[in-house]
Amino acid sequence: MISAQHLKKVYKTHIRQGNILKDVFNRHYKEHIAVDDVSFEIDENELIGFIGPNGAGKTTTLKMCAGILHPTSGKLEVLGSNPFEKKHSFLKQVAFVMGQRNQLIWDLPATDSFTLQKAIYEVNDREFKKTVAHLVDILKCKDLVEKPIKTLSLGERMKMELIAGLLYRPKLVFFDEPTIGLDIFSQEAIREFIREYQHTYHATVILTSHYLEDVKQLAKRLIIINKGKILYDDPLDKIIEQYSQKKRIKITLSKPVSSKIINDIKKPSLFVFPQIVFTVKPSEIPEIIKKISAVLPFSDLTVEDESIETIIKLFFEKN
Repeated sequence: MISAQHLKKVYKTHIRQGNILKDVFNRHYKEHIAVDDVSFEIDENELIGFIGPNGAGKTTTLKMCAGILHPTSGKLEVLGSNPFEKKHSFLKQVAFVMGQRNQLIWDLPATDSFTLQKAIYEVNDREFKKTVAHLVDILKCKDLVEKPIKTLSLGERMKMELIAGLLYRPKLVFFDEPTIGLDIFSQEAIREFIREYQHTYHATVILTSHYLEDVKQLAKRLIIINKGKILYDDPLDKIIEQYSQKKRIKITLSKPVSSKIINDIKKPSLFVFPQIVFTVKPSEIPEIIKKISAVLPFSDLTVEDESIETIIKLFFEKN
């Protein structure tokens, strides 16, 4: 699906010299390396998390893979062709969905933008109606498609953006910050949509997000980039196992208990009835659970890894 070999992207920035003649006729430039010797292979039907700090090279890499930017050097093959050639057959199989970009017509209902996309991507009537109906059903937004875009909330507009970007059923989808600025309910709806779309249409999905919970819930493979270089390319579970130094035991109490009983087990990292959270070392889990079972009335108990944010932060500290 994607084969990237030694990709490099260099931007040139004009250095002002304080002399208008020199600035016009004898320009000097400073080079900024955004992507530096990046190589990876992505197979069909993979869902990959692609993360890194601001300015790490994430979006630049994805834009090169989508044919939006041309690499300075290196070899790139996507869907069997050079993406920057922008062949008609290539463009009809690729989508680039950005959480901060609005492609819908502001004063018109989303259905009008859908019809425009249908014409641009040459989708036949039967397939168009079937796909839109299915995407609307997944997002549970039938009541929104006839409303002017300007009347919708951010989360509602994002749902319409997703439908517009995917109604031609692309086989390769780049999601760049799809849940940025959304509330927790909208975030969950978008995650479920991405999961369902990938499963239904057997698409390859590459997801970049600063909300690392998006990546944790959706991706099985993780690529981490920083300062233009890939630092990690392996299963997500592997980095969690390697860098998760503590576990969280979450308990839902079935009735109130005194703080003394709880503190006698171990001082909790969170206690707001009915929820208790103990942060423990993996070796402490059996003993703590034994104490909990002996003295606490609970309706639910789960053992979880540290937050993905904590794990990634620790990864960067050690790399």
